[in-house]
Amino acid sequence: MIKRLPLLFRHVMYNLRGGFLVRPLTITLVLGFAGALLSQVEEMFPGISQWVPRTLFPSHADPQVAQVILGAIAASIMTVVSIVFAILLMTLTLASMQFSPRILTGFVRDRVTQWTLGLFLGTFSYCMAALPAARSVPYAFSPVVTVMGAMALAFVCVCQLLFFIHHISQAISVNQIVHRIASETEAVIDDLMPEPQRYPRMRSLYSVDPSTWKPAVINEIPGYIRYVDQARLVNLTKTYHVQVHCPRRVGHFVPGGIPILMASKPERIKEQAAKEFLAAFDIGPTRTLQQDVEFGVLQIVDIALRAISPAVNDPTSAISCVDQLSRILIRFVSRRPAEPFLFDPPGVLRVSIPWIDFQGLLKSAFEQIRLYAKGDVAVSLRLLRAIGDVASATEDPDQRRALCVMGRDVVAGCAEKLTELELRDVQIRETNLESVCCNSF
Repeated sequence: MIKRLPLLFRHVMYNLRGGFLVRPLTITLVLGFAGALLSQVEEMFPGISQWVPRTLFPSHADPQVAQVILGAIAASIMTVVSIVFAILLMTLTLASMQFSPRILTGFVRDRVTQWTLGLFLGTFSYCMAALPAARSVPYAFSPVVTVMGAMALAFVCVCQLLFFIHHISQAISVNQIVHRIASETEAVIDDLMPEPQRYPRMRSLYSVDPSTWKPAVINEIPGYIRYVDQARLVNLTKTYHVQVHCPRRVGHFVPGGIPILMASKPERIKEQAAKEFLAAFDIGPTRTLQQDVEFGVLQIVDIALRAISPAVNDPTSAISCVDQLSRILIRFVSRRPAEPFLFDPPGVLRVSIPWIDFQGLLKSAFEQIRLYAKGDVAVSLRLLRAIGDVASATEDPDQRRALCVMGRDVVAGCAEKLTELELRDVQIRETNLESVCCNSF
């Protein structure tokens, strides 16, 4: 369990950073503590209240005024919090039904929403923590400075509420949603593939023959592979003097009882060692964007498929999704691919981990949209233009060849649904794509 703590800590921090717990709870506790501390400091040093002009707070001696103000702010804040939650739940429901249930994580991770809830709940806790200080017995005391702080927080909450409503009205826009998902996916690509692609990609001289490996570590908890601690795997293979291969990549589902690691010498991996190897994998019921580039692509594809469905018939939204998908693919081809083979020391193979390649990501991005958009000229044209943009961004002949094949499939699908007149523009764009791709052949 102790050896699993680094991965467990990363998993917990990833989830809490994107939830309604850490940031709102922290703000609430800090403001509550500030209310209690400020009222205590003001009671210890009564002269502080003289700094507050009487034009802002005429009654410096009547504790009932402070009690009324603090109580009114606390009560009104909780009323507004219920409104904020109602708006948030309505937004989540609308986004889930109209776009895709997979994008709800993005709304939950939204910092504006977290700060809004934190400020409102923090103002409530501030008022409740400061309220006992305003008393008439055994002596009258009115925490003037603390009350002024509560009034300032109330004003900030009003401004934050207006900004929150404005932000939510923009956040449910399909352009904003797909832009955010694309930005997060690009961040994953940069983290997973930090080096730019400066030179032509060279094929690896190493390969793994699955028939030569035997099951060594059996998965215990069914779920999706969300994160692989590569450094930990390398260290474990050096410790136990084995070579391991992961047959499934990040994003794949691994049922319980299925091997998650194959080893060259499985007899060296005993029960305790198997648990240590399992601790290098983060497996859960849902996919995340920790290392899963394809998951971000699939979220945008889901939105595009709903947009071009007969029930919605919104090709403009689908076109926006295609544009963002081309952006992701261009970023992907501009980076050096993730290394599937890990060595330590150099030349000694330790770990083999499959990662999604360009062909797989291209198919995930455009294949379903191509099939559903056969009868839509606008989406098909934009799809061909996006493929051409990606082809212009790469000099790899294999990648350009795959893009050229995808373009031909788009035109072949359109030929089944469109008339000759409608198909003419599609064929012209395919010709332009062929000219770009043929430059590298």
